[in-house]
Amino acid sequence: MQQLLQQAQKMQQDLAAAQQELAETPVEGSAGGGLVKATVTGAGELQALAIDPKAVDPEGTTPEEIAETLADLVLAAVRDANTAAAQLQQQKLGPLAQGLGGGLPGLGF
Repeated sequence: MQQLLQQAQKMQQDLAAAQQELAETPVEGSAGGGLVKATVTGAGELQALAIDPKAVDPEGTTPEEIAETLADLVLAAVRDANTAAAQLQQQKLGPLAQGLGGGLPGLGF
């Protein structure tokens, strides 16, 4: 029984360490061929957003069209970054979840 308790405590410590590592690991996503880049942590927290000035090309475009295009690019870049973060979560936490006898609620595995 003592050994089982020690194993559970070690898994809990490993899980906490992996979650901390995810919170500190930057992951990037992009859209529009790199015109918009979003950086999130491995835990999915948005940290930075970069928009290339070329994304705002006013020639022959109304301000409304520019705003809509930028919004679409930002959304796509953030989604791309979050997808990369989810993959990193699976990589870091997946083996720990299996060791705990199942998936981790809310993380999709």
